[in-house]
Amino acid sequence: MTWKPHVTVAAIAQKQGKFLMVEEHIDGRTVYNQPAGHLEAGETLVQAVIRETLEETAWHFRPDALTGIYQWHNPVNDTSFLRFCFTGTCIQHEQQRPLDDDIHQAVWLSLDEIERRSALMRSPMVMHCLRDY
Repeated sequence: MTWKPHVTVAAIAQKQGKFLMVEEHIDGRTVYNQPAGHLEAGETLVQAVIRETLEETAWHFRPDALTGIYQWHNPVNDTSFLRFCFTGTCIQHEQQRPLDDDIHQAVWLSLDEIERRSALMRSPMVMHCLRDY
């Protein structure tokens, strides 16, 4: 059997001491994540992180650097993920732009506020990315 991880991208954007996060509803529960999503056919990783950040937060994101590459296996559904996390800058906000269906809202949270919600993170990769940043 060939191992086929889901390739995903994530964005870390910080402004005035707060990080851009999304509050989303997955499997009947509310969780927090960086703006993140799957790489689509024909996209580069940079194009994917720009698109996903815009779709999930209505912020135009300019990636500046690769924070890291992360691998995680979800034992609940036996799915593996390979995440490419970028750091960058939010350069413009489209307030009226609708967000992806599963996204409840985009929020700016301090590291302390994120750590207090650590049990509500979508995966362990969220905190791992922030620690590496």
